[in-house]
Amino acid sequence: MAEANLTRFQPATFHLTGFPGLEHLHAWIAVPFCALYFASILGNGTILLIVRRDRRLHEPMYFFLCMLSLNDLGVSLSTLPTVLPLFCLGLREVAFDACLAQMFFIHSFSFMESGILLAMSFDRFVAIRHPLRYSSALTSPRIARIGLAVVLKSTAMLFPFPFLVKRLPICRSNVLSHAYCLHPDMMRLACADITVNNVYGFFVVLVTYGLDSAFILLSYAMILRAVLNIASREQRRKALNTCVSHICAVLTFYVPIIAVSVLHRFGKGAPPVVHIMMSNVYLFVPPLLNPIIYSVKTKEIRKGIVRMFG
Repeated sequence: MAEANLTRFQPATFHLTGFPGLEHLHAWIAVPFCALYFASILGNGTILLIVRRDRRLHEPMYFFLCMLSLNDLGVSLSTLPTVLPLFCLGLREVAFDACLAQMFFIHSFSFMESGILLAMSFDRFVAIRHPLRYSSALTSPRIARIGLAVVLKSTAMLFPFPFLVKRLPICRSNVLSHAYCLHPDMMRLACADITVNNVYGFFVVLVTYGLDSAFILLSYAMILRAVLNIASREQRRKALNTCVSHICAVLTFYVPIIAVSVLHRFGKGAPPVVHIMMSNVYLFVPPLLNPIIYSVKTKEIRKGIVRMFG
């Protein structure tokens, strides 16, 4: 009887849709997705390899950059097991528990990226405000502890999510709106009160994205104040130039999140494909653009790429 109830209230599988109404074009849609995955994995893997091979880059800034690249690889690899089989092979079914696991990893890596960007803003502040104490203030053990704190915070915040979803009876449908599993999408299928899920989800978003973005803004206010205290105009320009890559990475991450939030709040009448496209931008664009941004704007990374492929 217990197994019968479990089967009735929790489907054995979820049905992924990708782009509703465009199923006949999925073979063509697979091409840009394959290119996105290839470019993201190649770009972030190259950053990691360059920093590992060149001991001159064993500095705090590049260690934090490696954390960002590792996290971006995690984002790409967490969506890949369902996205490519769906578009390339037409495999739409994903097991219930596998969907919960994918949901956990996708949201965890997203929250970790926010924490890493906050740590990188602190790194830039120390480098500009206390350049002579930079290496002694951000030692390798201290950087490792910061990275561990980011991982523990994100996983601890996300740990209840699978259990909050698993307690819900899923009886309306088993069809998800995307090519991967997300918490809001799975909650939508529940035929029970989801207040706890909504409240806790809002709390987690506020504690992560909200606080992290506020502290990033505070860091840059302090950075700007420190830069204005530099007497030399050329030194001020050089100090600000070291922040350009990080500012671009922050905008690349937070602008799609804000756009998705605004769309969910005010774009109820927008076509479903618009919501799907914005969710894809939020997940796929930062891992693609971050290595490009740092390769273009960071001279040492650019030189490392030339040495590696030249």
